[in-house]
Amino acid sequence: MKNLFLLPTVLLITALGYSQQNTDTLRKPVETLDEVLVQSIRVDADSPVTHSNLSKQELETRNLGQDIPYLLNYLPSVVTTSDAGAGVGYTYIRVRGSDASRVNVTLNGIPFNDSESQGSFWVNLPDFASSVENLQLQRGVGTSTNGSGAFGASLNLLSDAVSEEAYAEISNSVGSFGTRKHNVKLSTGLINDHIEMSGRLSKIVSDGYIDRASSDLKSYFLQAAYVDDNTLIKAISFGGHEKTYQSWFGIDGETLENDRTFNPAGMYTDGQGDTQFYDNEVDDYRQDHYQLHWNQRFNNSWSTNLGLNYTNGRGYFEQYKEEEDFEDYKFAPVDIGGESINTTDLIRRRWLDNDYYVINANATYKNSKLEVTSGAFYSLYKGDHYGEVIWARFASDSEIRDKYYLSDATKNEFTVFSKATYRLNNKWQFFIDLQGRFIDYTTGGVTSDLVDIDVDKNFEFFNPKAGITYQLNPSNQFYGYYGRANREPTRNDFEEGISTAEKLNDFELGWRYDKSSFKLNSNLYFMDYKDQLVLSGALNDVGAPLRTTSGNSYRLGIEIDADWRLSSKWRLMPNLALSTNKNKDFVASIDGALVDLGNTSISFSPEIVASNMFVYSHKENLQIGLLSKFVGEQYMGNIDSEASMLDSFFVNDINVVYELTNIPIFKSIVFNALINNVLDVKYVSNGYFFTYDDDFSTPGEITTVEGAGYYPQSGINFLAGATLKF
Repeated sequence: MKNLFLLPTVLLITALGYSQQNTDTLRKPVETLDEVLVQSIRVDADSPVTHSNLSKQELETRNLGQDIPYLLNYLPSVVTTSDAGAGVGYTYIRVRGSDASRVNVTLNGIPFNDSESQGSFWVNLPDFASSVENLQLQRGVGTSTNGSGAFGASLNLLSDAVSEEAYAEISNSVGSFGTRKHNVKLSTGLINDHIEMSGRLSKIVSDGYIDRASSDLKSYFLQAAYVDDNTLIKAISFGGHEKTYQSWFGIDGETLENDRTFNPAGMYTDGQGDTQFYDNEVDDYRQDHYQLHWNQRFNNSWSTNLGLNYTNGRGYFEQYKEEEDFEDYKFAPVDIGGESINTTDLIRRRWLDNDYYVINANATYKNSKLEVTSGAFYSLYKGDHYGEVIWARFASDSEIRDKYYLSDATKNEFTVFSKATYRLNNKWQFFIDLQGRFIDYTTGGVTSDLVDIDVDKNFEFFNPKAGITYQLNPSNQFYGYYGRANREPTRNDFEEGISTAEKLNDFELGWRYDKSSFKLNSNLYFMDYKDQLVLSGALNDVGAPLRTTSGNSYRLGIEIDADWRLSSKWRLMPNLALSTNKNKDFVASIDGALVDLGNTSISFSPEIVASNMFVYSHKENLQIGLLSKFVGEQYMGNIDSEASMLDSFFVNDINVVYELTNIPIFKSIVFNALINNVLDVKYVSNGYFFTYDDDFSTPGEITTVEGAGYYPQSGINFLAGATLKF
C-alpha cells in the first residue's frame, strides 16, 4: 500500500466519458474526444461486428464482491467459473468455448492480457468493476484491437468518466463464506470547469466455498483529468494486491461425491504421521498500472488520441513440498552420521517479476459519409521467472535467496492498423479494417522443471476484416462480416514444444430488429481454424491448462438475444447460443497406438448456453430480477471420452436493488442483495482430463488410463450490501 502515498507525484490516467450532468457546451466536445479512444477499439451499434454492451448502471446491480467474469455471466455465449467456488478470487471466462487466454482484454485501449501466458487474471485487479464506466464484449474476431489476437472474443473496458459534480460513496457488503467487500469512492467534481480528481480504495476478503480457498484482496484507483473545449487529458493509476490460498488442483470423482469442498493444496504428513495442511500455501501478487491519455480535437473532422502505459507486476506462489530430490533444487548431497541425504522437505516460492511499457496513438478523420481511424501500437514486455527455497529440513550448501532456476523473457510487439466506415446512403454502410502485427519473443535460461529453454521467434501477421450493413427499414438491419486473426503460442506452448501460430477465418451473418418495446439480435457464425491450440484438458504442475494443436477445426453456431419490455414494470432479456465445435480428423495416442478418431468435439465447448434475466421494476427505486443460466454438457478433452464429460447445469439467482432517496445528509442509499443458486444445485463448471499409457507388465501390451478432476461450485449463497452516496 505504500505506493498510494507516492501517487500525488505521478501522472495517472484513464480516458473516458463525461458526466451526464455536464452542460451542453462542455459535454459535446468531451463526448467527441472520447470517441477517438472508443473508436480505436470499439464498434458502433450499426457496425457489422457481433457485440454486447454493459453500462455502469447495469454492472452496479450485482457488483457486491464477485469478479468481472461473473458480472458478464448473462451475456450470450459466456461461461464463467471460479476456483474457490463462489466468484471471489481466481475467476475465469470462456466465450464461444474459447478460454481467457483467447479473449483479448483492453483497459482504456491498453492490453491487460499477460504477454507470455496471454491470460487475464482479474484477481490482480479486485473490484475494478467499481471503476468501470462501460464495457463492450465483441464475439468472434471483431475489430482490430491491441495485444494478442481475439480468437473467441475481445473485451474492452473504459474506466470512470469525469464527474462535473463532487461526490463521495461508501459501500459495504457481506455474504456467505465470510465474504466482505468495502470500498470508498470520491471526486472533487470539476474545479474551475477544467480539473477533476477522483479515486477509489477497496478491500475484499472471503474464506471461499472450497476448504481454505481464502482471498485477501486490496485495490486502488486514482484519476486526474483536465478538460476544455478541445482537449481531454486523463491520468490514472490503478492496481491491486491479491493473496489467495491455492485451490487450483481440483478433486477426483470419488471426492466430489463424498467431500466436494475438499482442497488438497498444502497437504503434507508431519513427523507423527498425521495429515496436516500448510497454512501459507498461497499465491501473493501485486500489480500496478500507470496510464496517460491525451485526446485532442483540432476541428470538426480531425481528432487524435495518445496513450502511454507502464505496468509493474511482481509476486510468487508458495508451496510446502515433501521428500523433494536435492538435484531438483541444485542441492549437493550431504552426509549426516554416515548416511547420505539427498531428499528433503522444503518450502519453495516461484516468482514472476515483470515490466510492461506501451505507447499507443491514433487519429480519426470523419465527415458526413466517411470515418477513418488509423493508429500504431508498440509494447515492450520484460519478465523474470525464478524460484527460491525459503526453508528446507536439509538445506545442503544452499544460501538464502539462491535461485534454483531462472529464466528471463523479452517480448516486443508493433501493430499498425487502419479502419474505415463508409455510409453510401441511409441504407448501405461498408466497413474495412486492416491490421499488421509484428512480434519478437525471446526467452532463455532454465524452466521450473530445470529444463533449458531457448526461444527466439518472430511472427508477422496480416489481419484483414471487412463487413457490410444494410438498413432495410427503421426496424430491420442486416449485416455480414469476415475477419481473419492470427496469434502466437504462449510461453507454456513453447515449453511443450509448440511453436506454430494459429490462424482463424471468422464469418458472421446477423439480423437486428428494433422496436420501441422489443429488440432482437441474432447472428450465425462460422469460425474456421488452422492449427488451433485447444485445451488438452490436462494441467501442468502449477494448475495451468495445457494445450495441443488440433490441426483443422471449426465452430459453427447461432446466437440470439432479446430485450422485451412487457410493460412499464416487467422486462424479459433472454439469450441462447447453439453451436457445434469440432476437431477435424483428430489423431490421439490410445493403447500405445496413434488412432484417427475422425471429427471430435473441441474441449470445453458446450453446444447449448442460455441465459435469461426477468426483471420487475417498481417506479425508479426498486428492481427485482430472476437471473437464470443453463450450460449444456461438455467434454474436457478432445477424444470424446465419457470420462471427460462435464454434466450440464441450470442455476438461478435472485437480485434485488432498492434505492432510498429524499433523506437527510445523503443523496441516496442503495441496498443490493444477490442470492446465488437459489435452488441449491450441486454443479461443476470446470475441470480437467488426463490420459497416460500404463504397461501392466504384460509384454507388448499398453493400456491408456483416463482420469478427471473437477472444480465444484457453491450451492445456495448470498451477498448483500449498501452504498451511501453523498
